[in-house]
Amino acid sequence: MKVLIVRFSSIGDIVLTTPVLRCVKQQLSGVQVHYLTKEKFASVIRHNPYIDKLYTMDEELSEVIPQLKAENYDCIIDLHHNARTLRLKKALGKTSYSFNKLNWEKFLMVYFKINRLPHKHIVDRYMETVLPLGVRNDGKGLDYFIEAKDEVDISQKLPAAFQQGYDALVVGGSYFTKRIPLHQLLEICKHNSRPLVLLGGKEDTEIANQVAIAYEEKVISLCGSQSLNQSASVIRQAQKVISSDTGLMHIAAAYQKNIVSVWGNTIPEFGMGPYLPGEHSKILEVKGLSCRPCSKLGYRKCPKGHFKCMNDIDVSQI
Repeated sequence: MKVLIVRFSSIGDIVLTTPVLRCVKQQLSGVQVHYLTKEKFASVIRHNPYIDKLYTMDEELSEVIPQLKAENYDCIIDLHHNARTLRLKKALGKTSYSFNKLNWEKFLMVYFKINRLPHKHIVDRYMETVLPLGVRNDGKGLDYFIEAKDEVDISQKLPAAFQQGYDALVVGGSYFTKRIPLHQLLEICKHNSRPLVLLGGKEDTEIANQVAIAYEEKVISLCGSQSLNQSASVIRQAQKVISSDTGLMHIAAAYQKNIVSVWGNTIPEFGMGPYLPGEHSKILEVKGLSCRPCSKLGYRKCPKGHFKCMNDIDVSQI
């Protein structure tokens, strides 16, 4: 049997599909598992041992459709389920199983605050997609695999004060309304008992440097200097991970880290909270805000101008 699993983006969403990969590969005898994603996210799963062949594309399906047709798949497992995957499934003409994105339920929650969302994590909903194949959730959580060359040698990378243990603090986020604001980052550093390593992309360097300068004895910034997989290695070696709703939060869950997740405009009820993280994990959020959630994704600025969903969180609880 040969199956194609499709998830185009993004980091966290792809990590959340890894239980499907593992369970399909381990539970279907002799199966070949192929995966299609965007090239810019390929590093997230390039070294996953449950994938027999990885296909990538930049933006256009036409880049890969001829190759995928030649594979003659038995079925397609669509874990993205949008107009583009509809086009793909039509082009390949094979049996397909599609993930329910709950767009209507999310619409009701965002615009009318009517909660029709199931009490079910997105991983469990991904797994429901492959139930017709006889595949069941093995309960082992998420996977994240990196090459040996991306493993970070902490003894070389971090100061001596960090060698006895540190926490990772994720500075970045795909949208402004998901990111922990500067004054909250400073407050976290003030209260945290262990040294902190700041992680994020190049776009987060400026704000991370402000935090690192303010607490230079207990904070170091690696923002912008590490690849995604190197950041994953730093997270794997951390004692605790503090993060907003980001891909690195899901990578931390794959390593079963204790996670303090800080939630802004999005809500865990969308099914995207840390999946089977460490037993001492904690969710911080401001409940009862009439404007929250304001989006299923996020915005470049708070639509109301006050950003209470982040500004009012009591981060001293960390």
